[in-house]
Amino acid sequence: MANPIVSPVVGWFAKVGRAYHITLEHAGALGILAWDTIVALVTLKVRFRDVLRQLHIMGVQSLPIVFVTASLAGIVTSQQGGYQLISSSPRYVLGTLVVQSVVLELAPLLTAVVLVGRIGARITAELGTMVVSEQIDAFKSLGRDPVAILAAPRIVAGVLTMPLLVGFANVIGIYAGMLMADLDGGLGKETFFYGARLFWHSWDLFYGFSKSVVFGLVIPVISVHMGLRTRGGAEGVGLQTTQAVMFMILTILIIDALFPPLMLQ
Repeated sequence: MANPIVSPVVGWFAKVGRAYHITLEHAGALGILAWDTIVALVTLKVRFRDVLRQLHIMGVQSLPIVFVTASLAGIVTSQQGGYQLISSSPRYVLGTLVVQSVVLELAPLLTAVVLVGRIGARITAELGTMVVSEQIDAFKSLGRDPVAILAAPRIVAGVLTMPLLVGFANVIGIYAGMLMADLDGGLGKETFFYGARLFWHSWDLFYGFSKSVVFGLVIPVISVHMGLRTRGGAEGVGLQTTQAVMFMILTILIIDALFPPLMLQ
């Protein structure tokens, strides 16, 4: 007969052990995927045409939703900042608030979240479907490397595309915030940009683009990894895609929280 005190303790340790095992398993698989991708790039197994196709899918086709997201971020930041600062600070400080918020945080983070839903989920579902339909096994049986054909082009495109999209998001978010400051509070663009320049540091731009490069690497690596681990038919594809989205968003938020103490101190 099980001891009523010991059994819950044993069950707790079993859960911790399973979580630890799963974490190490994912970490090892991600490391192997990263290494295989580097090998495929160094040995020139990745076709430039495949990279260009992924650049079009991730970059050009993502521009509309990135523009909308960045515009709304700038508008909301300008409105809320104007409400908070209207009676306590000089009006030009609103320019500082909008520019710093967009460049340091909103543009890279919201663009990453948008790409998780639009690109990350797509990659996971696409590769997961190929796994359950045995297309990946067909590649291997023909002597072709799935990493070089499917994984590496997506990872390279993600790293190249994300900074470009964040650059567009910066411009759109700042100008949307400037227009809203003019319409909502009568703050002219000269005053807005005076405040923006007053507290501007070139490091801020480097900081934001550093985030974008890391996010651009994390999203395709995790989505490819989760897609290639899919099992169990159509239901497995749906479950794996859901888990991949949760995994990517959680990882992005953790990395985002680590950036300030590492790069803004």
